[in-house]
Amino acid sequence: MGALAPWHWAVIIVVIFLIFGGRLIPRLGRSLGQSLTGLKKGLQEGSEGFKSAMAEEPESSKPALTKSEGGEPPKNEHV
Repeated sequence: MGALAPWHWAVIIVVIFLIFGGRLIPRLGRSLGQSLTGLKKGLQEGSEGFKSAMAEEPESSKPALTKSEGGEPPKNEHV
């Protein structure tokens, strides 16, 4: 009992074709292709937006305080 053999896939495809008909399969393929295209476009736009936001923001928006400047680490106070 391993993976499906190629003839198994052929039988599955024929059964799907008989159930859904010849017109529905191309529409499903087209819809899937448009969905994947939209996903890729969204990921690319998100990546570009993230990169531009990181380029605009300085590496350190808050200056670090040292002990000589009076900066002490926060104390954990448990009540």
